[in-house]
Amino acid sequence: MSETKETEETQTPLLDELEKGPWPSFVTDLKGLSGKKPAVKQLLGQLEESYETRIDHWLGTVINLDGYGGGVIGRYSDVVDKFPAMARFNTIRILEPSAWVYSTTALRELCDISEKHSAGILQFHGMTGDILMLGSDNEQTFEAGEELMEKGWDLGGSGAAMRTLACCVGPARCEMSCFDTLGLTKYITDTFISELHRPEFPYKYKFKLSGCANDCACSMQRSDMPIIGIWRDKIQVDPDEVARFIDERGERSVMNTVIARCPTQCMTLKDRKIIIDDDNCVHCMHCINVMHRALSIGRDRGVTILIGGKRSLKIGDTMSSVLVPFMKMESEEDWEKLTDLVRRIWDFWGEHGMEHERVGEFIDRVGLGTFLDGIGLEPDPQMVNQPRSNPYIKFEEYTRPRMAGEEKKAPSVLNKEPDGRETIS
Repeated sequence: MSETKETEETQTPLLDELEKGPWPSFVTDLKGLSGKKPAVKQLLGQLEESYETRIDHWLGTVINLDGYGGGVIGRYSDVVDKFPAMARFNTIRILEPSAWVYSTTALRELCDISEKHSAGILQFHGMTGDILMLGSDNEQTFEAGEELMEKGWDLGGSGAAMRTLACCVGPARCEMSCFDTLGLTKYITDTFISELHRPEFPYKYKFKLSGCANDCACSMQRSDMPIIGIWRDKIQVDPDEVARFIDERGERSVMNTVIARCPTQCMTLKDRKIIIDDDNCVHCMHCINVMHRALSIGRDRGVTILIGGKRSLKIGDTMSSVLVPFMKMESEEDWEKLTDLVRRIWDFWGEHGMEHERVGEFIDRVGLGTFLDGIGLEPDPQMVNQPRSNPYIKFEEYTRPRMAGEEKKAPSVLNKEPDGRETIS
């Protein structure tokens, strides 16, 4: 009788559908793991029930380990009467190496700790970028945390804190990278490690770093402060490679796939040569991506710093906006300028931001001018997403009531009165 009941409990017809087709399925992996980890069998049962009822049965909180104010997400089920092993199924966030570059030794360490102290499920990587170790109860969570720290690993961020940084592979393997994404990621992490472990902000704050405008880290949509590599001189052109590309593809193909797709129409093709009006180039990198041997990024490289990207919360999804159009990022002195700017932002946002208000929402509420004054940054035209719809300035001569028959006159001279007032005559 008990065997029949166990068989019925583990039947998962909806999950079985996910195993069909040509692609690997996480369901198959979990079924294989359930033979060694009985809790995973109940995990499959709860997931099947969620698919049937379309209700998420997970509840959560933040668990603090010794010395950490966050980094562990406590997960427990609201149908624990049906699935008692789901009473605690915690998630441990672990700081990943820059650009997700691992040694086999490091991966074996993580797998051993996961097998020993959790359900044996590792996720590479969460939305923030962390490694996620799933399925430990409270006691196992503390044991896993201790062993991770002994091996040199550190816990990731959670709650109202700086979150774990993520970056693209940068100069390690990509010739388009305009700065050292890996080095700067480690520097910011080490500099602000206290802000990562001890939540003290109005809400979360994320950095994501991309070496070029291709934005392989998806920083503009997924972080409060994207740092994206850029150059400010001319695109480098190799005439021989341009000619070879034209010989291979034909002029018509180059016109259709490169020239016609330039967003500012700053490129022309003449006599088997590409001519670029660099003053009108917005560095979208489409031409470089297509003709990566013939065209390459400029030599005067740095970063653009943006602000305010995030997913849905109070005011919905937002893309980041330019904060610093260009900053060199080659030396530790440059890195210190960046961290000084970050501290000024955190001080102003931390003092005036509301609870659960991301920095982009804060700027939307107080206005960009107030925000720039608060952090001591001069405004720049490149911060403006689009010009205002009304280009006219109304001086007091235009706005004061006119007497009957009085003609409207354009202001001509701005006068400074002895008492400091400004008048127009």
